[in-house]
Amino acid sequence: MRLLIIGTLDGQIGAASQIVMARGAKITMAEDIAHGLDILRERGSDLVMIDVRRDIKALVDALASERIHIPVVACGVASDAAAAVRAIKAGAKEYIPLPPDAELIAAVLEAVTAESRALVFKDPRMAQTLRMAEQVAGSDASVLIAGESGTGKELMARFVHQKSKRADGRFIAINCAAIPEALLESELFGHEKGAFTGAVARRLGKFEEANGGTLLLDEISEMDIRLQAKLLRVLQERVVDRVGGNKPVKVDVRILATSNRNLEDEVRQGRFREDLFYRLNVVTLALPALRERPLDIPLLADHFIRKYSEANGVPPKALTADARTMLLRHGWRGNVRELENTMHRAVLLASGAEIGTEAILLTGGSVGSNPDPLVAQAANAAAAALTAAQMNAEAGSGEPGRGDLVGKTVAEVERDLILDTLHHYLGNRTHAATILGISIRTLRNKLKQYADEGMPIPPPAGGECERATP
Repeated sequence: MRLLIIGTLDGQIGAASQIVMARGAKITMAEDIAHGLDILRERGSDLVMIDVRRDIKALVDALASERIHIPVVACGVASDAAAAVRAIKAGAKEYIPLPPDAELIAAVLEAVTAESRALVFKDPRMAQTLRMAEQVAGSDASVLIAGESGTGKELMARFVHQKSKRADGRFIAINCAAIPEALLESELFGHEKGAFTGAVARRLGKFEEANGGTLLLDEISEMDIRLQAKLLRVLQERVVDRVGGNKPVKVDVRILATSNRNLEDEVRQGRFREDLFYRLNVVTLALPALRERPLDIPLLADHFIRKYSEANGVPPKALTADARTMLLRHGWRGNVRELENTMHRAVLLASGAEIGTEAILLTGGSVGSNPDPLVAQAANAAAAALTAAQMNAEAGSGEPGRGDLVGKTVAEVERDLILDTLHHYLGNRTHAATILGISIRTLRNKLKQYADEGMPIPPPAGGECERATP
């Protein structure tokens, strides 16, 4: 981590910097805010620690006006509570009292700079993508990470960086969709003082900041086609031209890019340069949508329950079987991001000993309305299999559950869960069809198919009669 410290605090901040350095951080000192801004423009940093007696609001406003996104932590003598309140109101993320306490400083800095980067998965499709990512991470090849919004494309990019030979270098991400077209060129390539209105000093661009490391061009499909031509030159020549500059600057950067659109379609529509597409698309990592990896839904749900229970100071609660089924049968148009928000709400709304369906507030359609019947079938299969496994466990039957679906085809999963559910309900077709979320006609057709294949089928429950469906 690179830390910029602004101020002296009569030597107290020096002791704090020694603690931070002992934990592996690289320290840069600045006497005042103007000097600190010069350092940020020229070299960048991961975090700013500032003397609470400085004008923190002026620093925060200056950072905002120059679009420098970096967390600010104030520090001062422990007895100055009023100054601490003013610092937080001015925009500081945290306040560290001095004299410094090593554990407190470590905890605060970790909390401010930490990002959730855990890759939580069980589904074979995601495992296959991770294996491919590990294979290509060691090279310097450009990687295009494709997937719907919320599938974790930036998380995958960080994984590739951490597994690469550039892992000790910087990982810089820039969202091409979030920055106005007129400013994106300056953000990428930097600018010289006076290059345009508001360019009060020279500023390094993201390419120079990421020199020796990795640059993620997030949602690159949103980049204006005129800027794409300049980006192509950088990728080919490995030099950048700062806006207003007259001398190219060499850079050594590994490029990763993400898109939630089909770039081949964008090329055909004339919205994305074909030569840039092929330059970026040396390797493509396609992240499956959450509805296409149903085994990961309960795993991620439990992960987010633990995360937000801890964040809100409440004991974690288990999901009920009905709640799990509800999650598995939802469409998840917002993917993992939507699931995370849903589980955060559920942690806050759950009032009983478990998290039930009443705490699960879903939006959008269910997976049953998905146009891909195989995806819908797989999700319903996983839901029913988990339900059946839990019912067997609660009944103390001693039979192994069939929740481990890895290695099975969709047809095999469907057959197993239908027969397990039917056994549990003692052959009652009506109850089994209701639990499985299918019509009684569909169930009877499936059972006829399994019988023709030589599978033993439980006889109908009392009061039910077996009918063949034409």
